[in-house]
Amino acid sequence: MKRPGLPKTVKSFSASFAPIWQAFQKLGDECHGAGPLDDRVRRLVKIGIAAAAQSEGAVHSAVRQAKTAGISAAEIRHVIVISITTIGFPRAMAAMSWADDILRK
Repeated sequence: MKRPGLPKTVKSFSASFAPIWQAFQKLGDECHGAGPLDDRVRRLVKIGIAAAAQSEGAVHSAVRQAKTAGISAAEIRHVIVISITTIGFPRAMAAMSWADDILRK
């Protein structure tokens, strides 16, 4: 199963472990549909969560998906700026650099 836009490792995993990948995708769909937040808000929240978790891959993924959903670079960066007082300046700057990896493409 070819998955355009995904990192090489994820593409390989989804091909090698298709049932697990499909279950993971379904879990994501179920979580997104489980409450009142619209797609735009969910995408912004996911950026904040990824930044707080200090996961470069998750920030890349969340920013990539936010861009695809039409969320602007300014909005994406604002989420990370908001995180400064919660996660700290150094962690927020790391997240900003990871977001910029995707925003510059």
